[in-house]
Amino acid sequence: MNSAKREAMRPLKVGIAGLGTVGGGVMRLLRDNAEMITARAGRPIVVTAVSARDRSRDRGVALDGVRWHESPTALAADDAVDVVVELIGGSNGPAKALVEQALAAKRPVVTANKALLALHGAALAQAAAEAGVTLAYEAAVAGGIPVIKALREGLAANRIDRVAGILNGTCNYILTTMREEGRDFAEVLADAQELGYAEADPAFDIDGVDAAHKLAILAALAFGRQVDFAAVHVEGIRRISALDIKFAEELGYRIKLLGIAHRTAEGVAMRVHPSMVPGQSLLASVEGVYNAVLLESDFAGTVFLQGRGAGAGPTASAVVADLIDIARGTDVPVWGTASARLEAGQAVPIAHHVGAYFLRLMVVDQPGVLADVTAILREHHISLASMLQHGRKPGEAVPIVLVTHETHEAAVAKALTRIAELESVLEAPTLIRIEPK
Repeated sequence: MNSAKREAMRPLKVGIAGLGTVGGGVMRLLRDNAEMITARAGRPIVVTAVSARDRSRDRGVALDGVRWHESPTALAADDAVDVVVELIGGSNGPAKALVEQALAAKRPVVTANKALLALHGAALAQAAAEAGVTLAYEAAVAGGIPVIKALREGLAANRIDRVAGILNGTCNYILTTMREEGRDFAEVLADAQELGYAEADPAFDIDGVDAAHKLAILAALAFGRQVDFAAVHVEGIRRISALDIKFAEELGYRIKLLGIAHRTAEGVAMRVHPSMVPGQSLLASVEGVYNAVLLESDFAGTVFLQGRGAGAGPTASAVVADLIDIARGTDVPVWGTASARLEAGQAVPIAHHVGAYFLRLMVVDQPGVLADVTAILREHHISLASMLQHGRKPGEAVPIVLVTHETHEAAVAKALTRIAELESVLEAPTLIRIEPK
């Protein structure tokens, strides 16, 4: 065997920082499917070094013969490591320092860290390009769904016009359970925390930040632009009630937390918020902790990907897929296009959005209330497609649901400010945008 063949068959030596759920899953996957992975990668992939906080914890995998580093950044300088896998998490601190140092040392990096990429992706991509090494992140968006590979490789010849996805399993589980069981948000959230679907501090998920990080990454890939998390409009699901979900069903919709990015004449619009989607649509059928991404392209048409968006198995699968690519020598620009050719891109503010709206008002049931509300809407050139009000309770609080025709977000915002000031309106109106598909 000549030296080139011997080098090609040399094991790819991996250093893993972070041995939590995903890190342990990566080690188990590399162990359990070692023969198949070797065949597909063209050479063995072996873990030679790790870094984690607690040496005594049983992770269900043998660590015999594996070098242990107290500091994650030590992996970047370890000669026994060819590739660094960052599974620490967080947009700054040890995770950022490790990735920067590994790239500076000309070591490829695989990461599952969407926050890091959403906030520092442009600089890290430039560092990877200058070092001539790979920065791979299939696991950063939608777990085991190969959406990064689909955008960066499978659809590379296509113009992408729209990306829409259910990008957070915690929110999807909560909204699904609220609909199926008729229960309110706070109660279902508490159950999700007990089941381990939601963190003790769930703000990152339920306020839409996690989904926004992922959307910023998808938009950069889809539209060949610089990653720009600050340009994403973000709303969460805290204000969605069982009543909203019931009305949505009556109107033929389901409520989902969606991440949406699309081209407009002005630039790229990026938004994360609760959305009404038609009950027969592909995204409406995605339930529980599942994620899904819908891609609209010019030549391939609509591509729909669905699967588990988190957990040891799906996320480890994505990490190891990146390691196999590196073992094969596959090299793709971080954002699908050379950094020098990425567009800065004009971000379109949410105030410029045009669409239909679901508006729920809690009002005192008394004469003239509806006339006051519709007068304000008329002043802002907002026309109604339908209205729902069930029964009457004179003098008591009742919900009224208004569905608008297509109109401008800025006009709706101004109208709702006026409506909220009416004495007969008892709480801030609820607004949910209606998506056509």
